[in-house]
Amino acid sequence: MQLALEEAKKAYKKGEVPIGAIVVRKDEVVATGHNLRESLKDATAHAEIISIQKACKKAGGWRLTESVLYVTIEPCPMCAGAILQSRIDRVVIGAMDPKAGACGSVINLFNQGHFNHKVEITTGVLEEECSSIMKAFFKTLRDSKRNNNK
Repeated sequence: MQLALEEAKKAYKKGEVPIGAIVVRKDEVVATGHNLRESLKDATAHAEIISIQKACKKAGGWRLTESVLYVTIEPCPMCAGAILQSRIDRVVIGAMDPKAGACGSVINLFNQGHFNHKVEITTGVLEEECSSIMKAFFKTLRDSKRNNNK
């Protein structure tokens, strides 16, 4: 999770929502990613999607069995769908997202029982650190908007 937090810090420095993700396959970090939606002007440029795309490229295929995704903030529905589709076995989440999370907060796509792939979830890993960077980012954003409106 510490590596995912480093990715989140990269996003923060770029003015992106500070979410980071890494894919570990067979005990090796095979991909890293952080949010790039603003930089790329792409609604799908989430940390999870970017790291999954890189991992698939490295694996030479779309199946990421025997893989764990570490992500600082609970994945949204799009990212949860990508996790299911890529056959990632386990997701380790730093902090939950009560406004948009799809792994237990708003909905849990992984426990619907209708999908042919099952994903194990672990939550609360380095939760304070993962939550703090998000809070700091949005506080800075709000403060900046307030100062610009004066």
